[in-house]
Amino acid sequence: MYTRRIFPIKGVIKWTRRHIILFIVLGLVPVVLFDILELKWLHVPWLPLGVLGTAVAFIVSFKNNASYDRLWEARKIWGGIVNASRSWTIMVKDFITNDHKATTKTPEELQAIKRELVHRHVAWLNALRYQLRKDKPWEMHLKSQRSNKEFRAQYYRVCEDVEPIEGAVKPYISDEEYKEIFAKGNKASQLLGVQSRRLKELMEAGLIEDFRHMEMMNMLVEFYTLQGKSERIKNFPYPRQFATLNYIFVWIFILLIPYGIMEEFEGFGTTILDHLSTHTDQLSLIHRSQVAIAKHFVWFSVPFSALISWVFHTMEAIGENSENPFEGGPNDVPITDLSRGIEIDIRQLIDDTDIPEPYVWENDIVM
Repeated sequence: MYTRRIFPIKGVIKWTRRHIILFIVLGLVPVVLFDILELKWLHVPWLPLGVLGTAVAFIVSFKNNASYDRLWEARKIWGGIVNASRSWTIMVKDFITNDHKATTKTPEELQAIKRELVHRHVAWLNALRYQLRKDKPWEMHLKSQRSNKEFRAQYYRVCEDVEPIEGAVKPYISDEEYKEIFAKGNKASQLLGVQSRRLKELMEAGLIEDFRHMEMMNMLVEFYTLQGKSERIKNFPYPRQFATLNYIFVWIFILLIPYGIMEEFEGFGTTILDHLSTHTDQLSLIHRSQVAIAKHFVWFSVPFSALISWVFHTMEAIGENSENPFEGGPNDVPITDLSRGIEIDIRQLIDDTDIPEPYVWENDIVM
């Protein structure tokens, strides 16, 4: 789910190991038919296959760019939430005073009001991250893939999948508000509505004058805007016509590449044989081994076709795993960690107590 480490190459290979084996098998089948069964007609001309590969490369690049744009926009939105949360907290800290109230409140009472508003904001952060982690139909295929399931089970956990939302929200609001919020659908929006109602009550009580009330309401509007931007990315998938066709085109190229590259390696072997027959007269053991290798040089197409297939498939998989930046993948936006960081920051701004510690993540994968 979030800012994570750069995975070593062995991690990528382990993630894609099943496909690597499949690509080797796909490369072996045409070579066996071509070299052992001598079906020499079984090949695809390299020129049209090269044109197809170029087109597929453009399509994969387009998808990866679009997926990265979605990821980067999500990160900018949560950067805005970080900044707006700090701005909200300093307004709470400095705008709520006895300056416009006939009957003054004690410093302890003012601190309790400030703490209430900040804690309710933390509840909003937690409710929002749980809503963004909620599974969508177009995300489920990634969680069902065997390699992704194994990687998730071994290296990290998604807090929102194992900890209920009630435990993340209830400690920060009153029992009455808890019942009100959880009786509604969009809990994050309801919490902002409660904040707005509370600000109105504070203004009527003389603890916030009109101009300060307006500025704080503008901050709530900003929170609604940032929430809506997050929901836009969450609730609208990368267009499936692009994703599906991209997947099909990549696999068409993967299935054809062994038949195209095979003839090229056969030609290399023929060139080597011609060179050996021209420049070598002795029938030494080394010479005979070189001739044997040259005659069956087509077998070198197997690792090379597997490598090309692996590169194209892995790039397609990277785009597929990056297009939904809130679903809980190891390279998504770290909204759980960001929420905890915001909570620590803003609660320290109002000198709150019992501030939680930052999350400690395993294997450098930050949720």
